[in-house]
Amino acid sequence: MAQIAKLEAKAEITSPPAKVYDFFKYNLNNFVHVFPQVFKSAKLIEGEEGCAGNVKLVEYVLGKAMSLKVKTDEINDGERSMTMRAVEGDILQLYSTFVCKISITDGSVNWSFEFEKNNESAPNPDDYAKLATKLSKVLDLYLLSN
Repeated sequence: MAQIAKLEAKAEITSPPAKVYDFFKYNLNNFVHVFPQVFKSAKLIEGEEGCAGNVKLVEYVLGKAMSLKVKTDEINDGERSMTMRAVEGDILQLYSTFVCKISITDGSVNWSFEFEKNNESAPNPDDYAKLATKLSKVLDLYLLSN
């Protein structure tokens, strides 16, 4: 039986942490405009923007075109963190469980991925960790100029 594994990534930012957190919390759909090379569409399909329990459908490119339905499990304003879980999509072909936690501190965006591989040949989600770091840096530049 596979075990839940954890992978972490960190990106340094210069934008105010509250501004970065608010973007993740309320404007996740706008990644289509911030990073169009990767994000092709993102829309809220259930619940309310900025609230735990919402569900979004995201189409993105990571080596190939993929889709993901993600549910926001937890939002913690005090820690400026969010936890999201994959509930449908291409990623679940590799992982039976895929949970992402984002926390924003002064000077960094910290990503934590918890995953359980469907089989031993499934790779670690290193591409997602690299994408998360790049996404954080692109967002930082975007927020500094807007």
